[in-house]
Amino acid sequence: MPTKAEKEHLSRVAEIGCIVCRNLGFEETPAQIHHIRSGVGMGQRASHFEVIPLCFVHHSAQSDYGYHHSPATWQQQHGSEKELLQQVMEMVSND
Repeated sequence: MPTKAEKEHLSRVAEIGCIVCRNLGFEETPAQIHHIRSGVGMGQRASHFEVIPLCFVHHSAQSDYGYHHSPATWQQQHGSEKELLQQVMEMVSND
């Protein structure tokens, strides 16, 4: 269960909209929270502070363009999770 601080952070991140859509120059797209997988063991989830906002298309395994469909290809096209996390953290800290 997320703490109050984690819930507030998750909310601020979601308000950014999909970071991939934003970087591609699209208008703000509603986002789901993606816990980054880089450096996290199988079956484990990153901290609630290590999240990036992704729309359904850029997040889901059901989408050919989704992170969970092909993580390596996705990161080649859009940047690493760590790079996007850094960008999101800078945006959240500037709020």
